[in-house]
Amino acid sequence: MSKGVLLLNQDYSPLTICSMEKAFILVFLKKAELLSEVEDQMIRTVTRVYPMPAVIRLFNYIHLPYRGVVLTRQNIFKRDRFSCQYCGSGKNLTLDHIVPRSKGGKSSWMNLVTACRRCNTTKGDRTPEEAGLLLKDQPHKPTYLMFLRDYSGSVRKEWMPFLQTRVKT
Repeated sequence: MSKGVLLLNQDYSPLTICSMEKAFILVFLKKAELLSEVEDQMIRTVTRVYPMPAVIRLFNYIHLPYRGVVLTRQNIFKRDRFSCQYCGSGKNLTLDHIVPRSKGGKSSWMNLVTACRRCNTTKGDRTPEEAGLLLKDQPHKPTYLMFLRDYSGSVRKEWMPFLQTRVKT
């Protein structure tokens, strides 16, 4: 029961991933409708059996300001799939500024990549071109929906129809 439930706004746009308990309460109190349930799993009470929610949709629209993915060390690692963007290693990972801070490089989605300690030391205070290194993937700023779909690490098959249609690739 520890798996999350995809919570959609009234317009079917993804809001967040909530706990199964919260999702059940929203449906039970008629604040949301059940769109998809987990196969072969039920919530049992003393007198009733309910389907376990996988995707629910709110009846009332919730207006939220722009939701972006926060620039954090962990989110950079997730975006880069926990591998060095120069050699592909998954060990001793650090963050690397493509354009070094000493040369005016900022901490941004487009200038930070995951690098292993060895490649980061080799690159030093130079650009990848100056150090003779090639980036495996160009850095990008993930959208909130991309982040939910690709980087949350626990995307359920029941969520895919609601996430795929909204993410432009």
